[in-house]
Parts: sequence; structure tokens; C-alpha cells
Amino acid sequence: MGCPYLEYRRESNELAFDHERAYCTVADRFVQPMRADICNDRYDLEHGDHCEIYRAHADGDGAGNDDGAGADRSSEEGTDG
Repeated sequence: MGCPYLEYRRESNELAFDHERAYCTVADRFVQPMRADICNDRYDLEHGDHCEIYRAHADGDGAGNDDGAGADRSSEEGTDG
């Protein structure tokens, strides 16, 4: 079973997209497709073992912060890519 904090959205605030994008509700941002693979437990990956955002939240930290490497900055800037 995939991460309970992953959603797919077509819009965010005033931005709208042609297709759904992976959104992490813990980090409160869109994430790159490679991170979504972890969230969906694809390729022998498990979100509980391989996602630092999930682990930080599950450990009670609640921050869910990482170094930003998984953020999909293109969607935050309104570009499609």
C-alpha cells in the first residue's frame, strides 16, 4: 500500500496543470515523479523505509522537511516540465 500522504492534483492555488501531479501533503508541495515512485512503493521501494519525509513525520517530528531535493520546483514556478 502506498503512502497515505500522497495525492494527485491538477491545480494548486492559482496554478492549473494539464495532468495530475504528485503532491505530498506532509511537505505541502508537489514532488518529482521519482519521489512519487517511492510513495507508491514501486521498484521494490517502500515509503516507510526510503522516504525521509514520511519517516520524519511518522517518528513524531511532524516537520516533514527534507533538503528540498524531492521538490518539483517547476510546478511551483508555474512551468510545465
